[in-house]
Amino acid sequence: MRLPTIILALAMAALAAFPTSAATYKTPKALLEALYSYDTDNSDAEAPSPYSAFFSDHLNKLLQTDLDNTPEGDVGAIDFDPVIAGQDGAASDVRIGQPILLDDKAEVEVQFENGAEVTLFYTLVRERGGWKVDDIANQKGDNPWSLGALLGVAQ
Repeated sequence: MRLPTIILALAMAALAAFPTSAATYKTPKALLEALYSYDTDNSDAEAPSPYSAFFSDHLNKLLQTDLDNTPEGDVGAIDFDPVIAGQDGAASDVRIGQPILLDDKAEVEVQFENGAEVTLFYTLVRERGGWKVDDIANQKGDNPWSLGALLGVAQ
């Protein structure tokens, strides 16, 4: 009788060690609305980004590789919050554009205020039944960027 109880306890402990499954966003708009209302204080400290739950496996892998290759005490390739396109502030008056869908990919423009008008371009992918962010780009201003390019990968 004790053996089944011990096995059950071990199984429960093993399941508790795995992170809870991330939410599945059925539409690009649902994903981006959740992303822009997310409190990063609730993120997994061990994840490569506070937004890892919203990012694709590919983007999380790139971010983790960057972290793994960055010497302790140094800043990696991403030294700002890509979701707000800056180090400080918050996105307000968020406007999510109509997604352009092509199979399991989507392109979406997001505009918001963060001290000035910001326009970001999101590349999303459908992964495990829901949408995830695969890249974020700021194509306007003096210093255009994309996460993929900053992480050294052509998207």
